[in-house]
Amino acid sequence: AEEGLIEKSGKRIIRHGDLPRVSVLDIVARDSGGGLLAHPSAWDEETGGKAPAISIRPPKGRSAVVAGLGDRVLARIERDSEDGRYNARVIKIIDKRKDAVLGVVRIDGDHARLLPVQKRQEEIDLEPDMLGGAKHQDLVEVQVSKIGRHGLKRGKVIRVIGSLASEKAASMIAIHANGIPHIFPDAVLDEAARTVAIRPGGKGVKHEDWRDVPLITIDPADAKDHDDAVFAHADPGNPGGFVAIVAIADVSWYVRHGSAMDREALMRGNSVYFPDRVVPMLPERISNDLCSLREGEDRPALAVKMWFNADGRKARHSFHRVIMRSHAKLAYQQAQTAIDGSADEKTAPLLESVLKPLWDAYHCLKRGRDAREPLDLDLPERRIILKADGTVDRVIVPERLDAHRLIEEFMIQANVAAAETLEHKRQPLIYRVHDQPSLDKLESLREFLKSLNLSLSRGGNLRPSMFNGILASVAGSDREELVNQVVLRSQSQAVYSPDNLGHFGLNLMRYAHFTSPIRRYADLIVHRALVAALGLGEGGLEREQEGMLEEIAADISMTERRAMQAERETIDRLIAMHLSEQIGKRFSGRINGVSRAGLFVTLAGTGADGFIPISMVSDEYQIFDEANYALVGDETGLTYQMGQTVEVRLVEAAPVAGALRFEMISPGKPSKGLQRSARTNKPAGRRGLRGGPARRHGPQGRGTGKGRRK
Repeated sequence: AEEGLIEKSGKRIIRHGDLPRVSVLDIVARDSGGGLLAHPSAWDEETGGKAPAISIRPPKGRSAVVAGLGDRVLARIERDSEDGRYNARVIKIIDKRKDAVLGVVRIDGDHARLLPVQKRQEEIDLEPDMLGGAKHQDLVEVQVSKIGRHGLKRGKVIRVIGSLASEKAASMIAIHANGIPHIFPDAVLDEAARTVAIRPGGKGVKHEDWRDVPLITIDPADAKDHDDAVFAHADPGNPGGFVAIVAIADVSWYVRHGSAMDREALMRGNSVYFPDRVVPMLPERISNDLCSLREGEDRPALAVKMWFNADGRKARHSFHRVIMRSHAKLAYQQAQTAIDGSADEKTAPLLESVLKPLWDAYHCLKRGRDAREPLDLDLPERRIILKADGTVDRVIVPERLDAHRLIEEFMIQANVAAAETLEHKRQPLIYRVHDQPSLDKLESLREFLKSLNLSLSRGGNLRPSMFNGILASVAGSDREELVNQVVLRSQSQAVYSPDNLGHFGLNLMRYAHFTSPIRRYADLIVHRALVAALGLGEGGLEREQEGMLEEIAADISMTERRAMQAERETIDRLIAMHLSEQIGKRFSGRINGVSRAGLFVTLAGTGADGFIPISMVSDEYQIFDEANYALVGDETGLTYQMGQTVEVRLVEAAPVAGALRFEMISPGKPSKGLQRSARTNKPAGRRGLRGGPARRHGPQGRGTGKGRRK
């Protein structure tokens, strides 16, 4: 801590009205709206009475510190002059989940230990009388006390959550480790159960009747909810042009501001997708029933009708609140197969009237996309296929079809239309913004590209097309995936904001999320804003929420990052569990990271990430060549460089933490003139390391995310 910010005294008595402007706080609970509440860490209730509740402000900006329940933080405190309440902005996190460690119990004879789920945490010793009824392989929370035998910390089980032997254990760990709300309160479920389906012509219903429009849904084959439907036809008065319609489930009709469902949705921020389960933002009564655009059933929707010229540029658009009826539920592969010439009983009647016009419209929109030149990354999105018992069966890379691209481009154009309309109406909204890469990241990217004899031009306005040129130059080569990954890492993270910064990756001046209100709170806000701005009836954005958009944007940006982290961790654990039976086996992989501590590798096929400690790279000392992303042998000059294909042996798998550790089998390659750094790593001998205890920590796994977030 900075000098003078934290007092060294133990439990100093602090009284109401006497809280230091900068204090150490323990985040202990959430309020009814999902906000974090904290108490001063140094508070003594015996002498000072009940500790004051301090509201933690949501993080703002991409560099803001994001704290969670159980964290100990350094924060700047302010007191509201009107109601006397305290609120605080987190400066930094001092310790994550200070008092409770999440882990899995391992019992071996008379000895028990906790294997923490965090990769960098040490094991904790558990005395038999401190197990609290926990059994072998139970997921528990442990309160750490003191140092015990073998130099390990001692702990006491304070909560048994579940068993690692149960199905969906990997996602259960991620849910609890990341503090993801996953059980709907009774008040939310009761409210959802009481919700009545909309009736055309009913009280307050101003929806247009679009039930004769042949809208269809195209989704993954296993989709349980359907929140978007599409239709298109040629524009008679505009040669080569098309009219495209995107209809989105009207969640704002059912989920009103301030309701129990609304408060819960805001706290969750978004649905979370794991290989073995979905944690929905809204109860199933809403997400899988009333707001799911089921085939043949009447559903309320917010639709946008867009007119495109022959060059793919949007000429105009209009929004409508409608009652629609999906004319068909199709899977991506099913729709694609029909277009490719093998229509089935369901798609054959739709081929000429619905599917072919949709594809013709897509080709028109694609011309506009190509002219816009968005960032064109090509990264395989691996998908884990599970067995009936919840373990990994295989990892696949689904084929990317034109059917996927069609829906994606229709959704992007609908999102643009929403942002344009709300700006035109001067209606406050939450944008989806993506800033251009920082100067530091650009410089690091240039240094890496230089090591591959590639270059990124300097000067002028930075445009996505500059990156596309580099990506095109390596397309089809063995460096393609690596360069795509490194370019992706150089980009800023897309976030939500009430201020428009544009979307660099899509090369758009304005952009908002409109198309998935069932699973993203940002889209629900945009729907409400459109209803209010266009006078489309009940359920519009209220002034109270307009004044909270900055806080809401920061909050849902955080919940999105939380979901992504949990999804990656779950995949890491499932893969580590899958590979734990293959210790000693050789694998082909690629070096995807280099540090002074060792090498990060990604295995071919599964996409599993693991770490090779410096001591397991080779028998000679290694020099870290930072500029060229390489380790260079001190004596031989043999090199291991980022992007290099190597063979490795698995020496340790830690399923609880999702960590893998390997040793290098492949010899290094001649250095080809790489500059050697003055920094030399001198590891312990490999023989000594193998004879010691297994390491508990490993790399920070990258995982394989659920899908594309733009």
